Amino acid sequence: MVSTTQIHNFSAGPCILPQSVMIEAAEAVRELDGSGLSLIEISHRSPAFVAIMEEAQANVRKLLNVPDRFEVLFLQGGASLGFLTTASNFMSTNGSLDYAITGTWSKKAFAEAKHVGPVHKITDGSELGFRSIPALPASSSADAVHITTNNTIFGTQYATDPATDKPLIGDMSSDIFSRSIDFDKYACVYAGAQKNMGPAGTVMYIFDPSLVAENELPLPSYLDLKLHASKDSMFNTPPVFAVYTSMLNLRWMLKNGGLEAVEQRNRAKAQTMYAEIDRNALFTGFAETDSRSVMNATFTAVDAAVEPAFKKMCAEACINGVNGHKSVGGYRASMYNALPLSSVEALVDVMRELERTHG
Repeated sequence: MVSTTQIHNFSAGPCILPQSVMIEAAEAVRELDGSGLSLIEISHRSPAFVAIMEEAQANVRKLLNVPDRFEVLFLQGGASLGFLTTASNFMSTNGSLDYAITGTWSKKAFAEAKHVGPVHKITDGSELGFRSIPALPASSSADAVHITTNNTIFGTQYATDPATDKPLIGDMSSDIFSRSIDFDKYACVYAGAQKNMGPAGTVMYIFDPSLVAENELPLPSYLDLKLHASKDSMFNTPPVFAVYTSMLNLRWMLKNGGLEAVEQRNRAKAQTMYAEIDRNALFTGFAETDSRSVMNATFTAVDAAVEPAFKKMCAEACINGVNGHKSVGGYRASMYNALPLSSVEALVDVMRELERTHG
């Protein structure tokens, strides 16, 4: 039986996906395009799946206006493997990488990169409780500078691609396809699918092969981005379901106005959410105003006594996934691309009703 109840899904990840994408992906698991075979039982080298991979890559290029010099890959794993992969590809034998520490995931990326070679912290937002995004230094002596563009736990985000004199490596797992990217500033952009693109299981890399570092020792095969590019993301069996569903989601974005329309919708949702957080006397925002994330709005109750009532009212309104991360507490409204404005308005209505009855 199919539920007709609308759930307002604010979960931080795995992300909400468009209902039409979910239906088509589910149908493909049963049977792909009238072939008599399931998506998950066809050969990844069959013409059917090669066409899926090619469309996924082409959709990335269309949506983000990716320059021709960049390669687009869909590989197994997630951003946690990407921490090591990017460091291995962009740190030269006698070089180093710089890291901007803006939250939990950038700390993890920094720790993984230590297995490759010298790494340095050039900013550390922990001194301010990760409530804001420190500016990058204008110059760096490293091979590249690693940033995490959006921080799901603390609800902070770079408003624009930051400027530095070295190429950037950007972990964009939680805000990929939410805004345009200035690729002239980047050596590599990577993103686990499950925050804003598709199901868990695949990680997307967009990288400039000319900026991959020269190293004395060869990379392990699976960490070698150039090797994966030479095999068209087919060096080993790709995660077919995650790639297919991501492809459908990218196709959905293209059909619904492309990146410009996505960005406008996301800003409208964020403005609605933050306006209520700032207006409502029962809540206060966590992140500093100039560093607020469009994807993840974090906030807390001024008085913990209202929290049980707020939890009950959210459940009655079918609002799911608004509890904050355990390291921050409070609440987090994740407003990924497929979340409609009506869901944000439903949460705002609950916040206003709480204020009316408990303010």
